[in-house]
Amino acid sequence: MSERVSETEPTTPVGTNGVGTAPVAAAPAQATAGIVSDPLVEYLIRHGDDRLVLGHRLSEWCGHAPILEEDIALGNIALDLLGQATSLLGLAAEQEGKGRDADALAFFREAVEFRNVQLVELPRGDFAVTLVRQFLFDAYDVLVTEALSRSAHAPLAGVMAKAHKEARYHVRHSGEWVVRLGDGTDESHRRAQRALDDLWRFTSEPFLMDDVDRAMLAAGIGADLDALRPRWEASVREVMTEAGLQIPGGAFVARGGRTGRHTEHLGHMLAEMQIVARSHPGATW
Repeated sequence: MSERVSETEPTTPVGTNGVGTAPVAAAPAQATAGIVSDPLVEYLIRHGDDRLVLGHRLSEWCGHAPILEEDIALGNIALDLLGQATSLLGLAAEQEGKGRDADALAFFREAVEFRNVQLVELPRGDFAVTLVRQFLFDAYDVLVTEALSRSAHAPLAGVMAKAHKEARYHVRHSGEWVVRLGDGTDESHRRAQRALDDLWRFTSEPFLMDDVDRAMLAAGIGADLDALRPRWEASVREVMTEAGLQIPGGAFVARGGRTGRHTEHLGHMLAEMQIVARSHPGATW
């Protein structure tokens, strides 16, 4: 699969599912320089932020899912992701050594300091958007957690070994739903295909290796994303074929989240997520 990597996104209309992106917020080229100087801290924050943001997006379905069982299932997956985020951000804070903890990293950073990929910050959209996005992430996550469970950094390996067990359930759950939606009614198929069309350009960013990824790989700590991508593509194609969905073409790759360039959606989400902690700083519960 050949894709052109672009640093900035042209202005595009919001998709009909509510997930097509607004333009990536403009930011100076060095906007995030110096915020994190330790590659290990950066690496831990990246994986923690992916899970923190996606977990929050899933939590938005609480009380709103189309069936009770799925309402509970999405809530449980959100809790899994938030638990993983807490562990990873806690490790980052400890490694950083600046007196912060996981809560401080979650609730008292600005959007430009977040390092999640853009895929996870997009609005939840309809049920098809949520499940297609979840599967695209889960198919990546199950491979990354498996690789990082063998990390030379023992605390990271421990967190990811536990996360891998959860990720195996997550990818099975979301994959089954993608097949059910794609191979269901005309309406569910249409929505699932539209979701895949809108989300596809965000799926390359998790695999784009930079200096942080290469430094962690060289140290035996990080995952070889180049090696994982063909396995992700194969698993995604298998499920999409079974679902009767067509993987979109096109060369544009949305990127920027790993360096603090996000869509406008993250800022809106953080305003809601951080409001209580910021309204009562230092409070204990």
